[in-house]
Amino acid sequence: MERHRVMILGTGPAGLTAAIYAARANLNPLVVEGDLPGGQLTQTTEVENFPGFPDGILGPQLMDNMRKQAERFGARFMNGWVTAVDLSRRPFRVVVDEKNTYEADALIISTGASAKMLGIPGEQELLGHGVSTCATCDGFFFRNKRVVVVGGGDSAMEEATFLTKFASEVTIIHRRNELRASKVMQERARNNPKIRWVLNATPVAVHGEGGKVTGIEVRDNTSGDTRVIDTDGVFVAIGHTPNTGFLKGQVELDALGYIRTDGVTTQTSVEGVFACGDVMDSRYRQAITAAGSGCKAAMDVERWLEASAAHSGTLAETGR
Repeated sequence: MERHRVMILGTGPAGLTAAIYAARANLNPLVVEGDLPGGQLTQTTEVENFPGFPDGILGPQLMDNMRKQAERFGARFMNGWVTAVDLSRRPFRVVVDEKNTYEADALIISTGASAKMLGIPGEQELLGHGVSTCATCDGFFFRNKRVVVVGGGDSAMEEATFLTKFASEVTIIHRRNELRASKVMQERARNNPKIRWVLNATPVAVHGEGGKVTGIEVRDNTSGDTRVIDTDGVFVAIGHTPNTGFLKGQVELDALGYIRTDGVTTQTSVEGVFACGDVMDSRYRQAITAAGSGCKAAMDVERWLEASAAHSGTLAETGR
């Protein structure tokens, strides 16, 4: 059974930044890439808000650059999906693809969060080409264009309000007549002259032409009639699901399933296990904030391993 000082689970901006820092600290991390190597940015086109790229950079290229940088310093990568962990023993055990087991003295968990999707025709095909799950990431590309936001919660209201800074018109589509959003967020959206409403309607398909979104088809939940709303972009804002299913009962999670950290560092409820990126951040969910937390996780791991080694040496010297 292979044993590693550090294993990093996930390869978005958080995991890859952690890999760079851990590798430069000579920790020789093993990085498990997951089923979407590079994370959600590999499904986007242009990234214009990551510092250091004044002309922007393609999401897949940014992630590939990060991976190569980590490899340059000695990080190892392996394909696979973590299906189980055992955090009750030291070293920790990590099961990949239900068959291969590895041991690690410390873990960095950066498995991210998956945006909930509508599951309708055209959605996946046009993801990154007019269909988006992040207004702050992609809103700029829709300057003076018409967009649609699907959802009825606070995040949907927030996304719609943000998009009015760029779009000429924002239409909120929700499957019920009543919104789930707080009154404050609802009022803010309703008072915005750029926002229109299509309530009690269910999206049934995203339409496109030439690889770009041209409209979204909705069904009236009362009459059953369908119609197509012309739009240049569809923003899906129905929530995210943190990828923590394999951790239940192993580490403390919040009510939504995100990993809890101690509020100061990236330390989780299990000593020697650290978390970074969207798997522990339900608020910001940006590439740059994820990368920053990945840096912190790697530094926390390095210090923890040094302290653990020093403590073990002290115990050995005293005969304990």
